[in-house]
Amino acid sequence: MSKPQKQIHLAAHFPGVNNTTVWSDPEAGSHIEFSSFAHFAKTAERAKFDFLFLAEGLRLREQGGKIYDLDVVGRPDTFTVLAALAAVTEHLGLTGTINSTFNEPYEVARQFASLDHLSGGRSAWNVVTSWDAFTGENFRRGGFLPQEERYSRAKEFLATTQELFDSWHGDEILADQESGVFLRDAKAGSFVHAGQHFDIHGQFNVPRSPQGRPVVFQAGDSEEGREFAASSADAIFSRYATLKEGQAFYTDVKNRLAKYGRRHDQLLILPAASFALADTDAEAEELARIVRRQQVSGATALKHLEFVWNRDLSSYDPEGPLPDIDPDVSDNHISKGRAQVRMYRDPLATAREWRELAAANNWSIRDLVINTGNRQNFIGSPETIARTINEYVQADASDGFILVPHITPTGLDAFADKVVPLLQEQGVFRTEYEGPTLRHHLGLAHPDDVQDEQRVAS
Repeated sequence: MSKPQKQIHLAAHFPGVNNTTVWSDPEAGSHIEFSSFAHFAKTAERAKFDFLFLAEGLRLREQGGKIYDLDVVGRPDTFTVLAALAAVTEHLGLTGTINSTFNEPYEVARQFASLDHLSGGRSAWNVVTSWDAFTGENFRRGGFLPQEERYSRAKEFLATTQELFDSWHGDEILADQESGVFLRDAKAGSFVHAGQHFDIHGQFNVPRSPQGRPVVFQAGDSEEGREFAASSADAIFSRYATLKEGQAFYTDVKNRLAKYGRRHDQLLILPAASFALADTDAEAEELARIVRRQQVSGATALKHLEFVWNRDLSSYDPEGPLPDIDPDVSDNHISKGRAQVRMYRDPLATAREWRELAAANNWSIRDLVINTGNRQNFIGSPETIARTINEYVQADASDGFILVPHITPTGLDAFADKVVPLLQEQGVFRTEYEGPTLRHHLGLAHPDDVQDEQRVAS
């Protein structure tokens, strides 16, 4: 007997400030005006996507002491945007990246519980940490934490917010005989937490939300990040683009769940994925080539190379060979506030590898960046892309994808109109929303039901 087909989860990442967006395209719109957010969200909801995802930036990034070009448009506050989108959507989940290093549990719990009420149970939190002192300069505490302490704080931060969410569980309404009014039980909303990072007590002032707690996402790929996701998250992002790499990550993370008393279906794995969609595969290949060269200008290629070389390379020709000089491996990074600084943990080895690739393929600096950087994950006609997405999910390389179009805000429109109907025809993607909350969309149980199940099992 063949196993039943898995249902595909689809979400949409509002591109905002990143290297996927093609700013020069005539169709490109604002990344900060509400009309762009609203169009994008309504398209995702029309296509019956699970959720919309917003990234976060707590400081404008710099390179060589200058603000990075893509950041000039600014970075609006996540909660403000999601609250506004709750008013113009009915079903779409609303996922925001909120930092656990420079915020406080009470404040974040209150904001997410409020968003969950305003949206009718559609909020989700991507829990992240900050690794650099550059970002910390914007905050009272300043500085930064070593990686093991960041994850330690993040775990306690999440546990503390969950205590706050759960503090209203089982509250009762009591009648006050003298005043004749109804009062909530004084135990409702009460919390006490004493730990390594937080020592707080009081009463939480937002009642139990429709989902009980927001859905929790995690994005780390390190050993600590994978364990954090297996122990505490409802979904984890993945950066792996190939089928084989995706399957390896999927198997590794899912196999970690048992030690925490969790089933495979209690954690979803959702890689980000860009796409180039056209009427035919050949047209899509040509579109992908054009888009990639638009994404990586000569100046962008040099800036990307500086992430590894940690030197000012502005004097080099982007259409010429790679620098002969080795990377500067000191701790004085030329790039400030950029995650790429962490991606290349051995710059000397990366430089050697890139020189070998460039020599073997006769690549210029720009060619190298185009061919080694982020590329479209799905390229082809609607039929090809629908088939490929389904193959990845059924082969356990993912549970679905978070799509990142290269045009904002209309870049998702064609996918919604041409690819989604094909997935629906195959019976692997919903034609209507199954329930009102994001947990319904993702097939995740209410936290109370999970706790009851764990108590019975123990």
